[in-house]
Amino acid sequence: MSQKECFWLLPVLFLIFSCGSSENKTSPKRENITESIYASGTIKAKYQYQAFINALGTVQEVFLQEGDSVEIGTPILAISNESTRINRETAELNREYADRQLNQTRLRDLEININYAANKLKNDSLLWERQRRLMDKGIGSAIDLEQKELAYGNSKTVYETALLRYEDLKREIDFNERSASKNLAISKALESDLILKSEVSGLLYSLLKEKGEMVNNQTPLAVLGSGDEFVLEMLVDEFDIAKVKIGQKILISMDSYRGEVFEGLVTKINPIMDVGNKTFVVEGVFLEQPSVLYPNLSLEANIIISEKENVLLLPRSYLIRDRFVITDEGDTLEVKVGLKDFQKAEIIEGLDENSIVIKP
Repeated sequence: MSQKECFWLLPVLFLIFSCGSSENKTSPKRENITESIYASGTIKAKYQYQAFINALGTVQEVFLQEGDSVEIGTPILAISNESTRINRETAELNREYADRQLNQTRLRDLEININYAANKLKNDSLLWERQRRLMDKGIGSAIDLEQKELAYGNSKTVYETALLRYEDLKREIDFNERSASKNLAISKALESDLILKSEVSGLLYSLLKEKGEMVNNQTPLAVLGSGDEFVLEMLVDEFDIAKVKIGQKILISMDSYRGEVFEGLVTKINPIMDVGNKTFVVEGVFLEQPSVLYPNLSLEANIIISEKENVLLLPRSYLIRDRFVITDEGDTLEVKVGLKDFQKAEIIEGLDENSIVIKP
């Protein structure tokens, strides 16, 4: 046999040997299978948030260190803003000036005028009435009566005007007092905003600014969250999100706990897709939380979509386009596939435990 003929026979002999090798043949076996969706993500502290302050100024004092425990309302740092302090002091002065008790003198002055006007009105009324009775008896002149009547009318006008001025002053004092109180409350609230306080009970995880640094209302100052409760924040591809349901089981692995797998549950599906990376945010919780966790630890998760026990399974490497297999007789056979994981697929129809298929 020539060298050229030997070279031509080698691939044929290799193919025959491969088809006959038991390593490339298998039969479906009954096992359990789990279908899952892969998701990557991070650990977040429960109630984790970035803290901002509604003020412009410089960091005057820092009261805590990273890792300190906090309660709701615990001061974290203070901002210095001179104009806010001056506005609060001005509001206090205006409030004192507008106080009802300090305006009693003005009210008392009008009350005295009212009493004087009332007495004069009463006196002029008596004089007018007396002059009228005298005229009925033919005593006096019409001019005297008109003068008495005119004096009575003027006194009545003065009295009514004094009453109106008194009511107007009361309304003015009431309005000024309430307005000054509101302005003082606003000024105090703005000054209170100069102190960053915790909105949660937990830990101060990070301080993002130091004493003397400038800040504004768009500058994050700290990161806070629960100290003992954590959530899983996972990114699920848009092709898989329709299969995810609240309450599904999660298998979690982390670089911080290599070789260990933790279980969790899906608790929330954020119903809007990030158009940038075509993913949805899915949240979950640990069923049994690791002893030590920190925010922003990375994780890999498999969300269990469905599970079946004692079903007929075939390695996926023996399937062609997840629909066809090659029998040991060389025939191409169509099969019906059910659940699939990364390695195996459930065979619903087309094969049984005695079937022998060849790896394509």
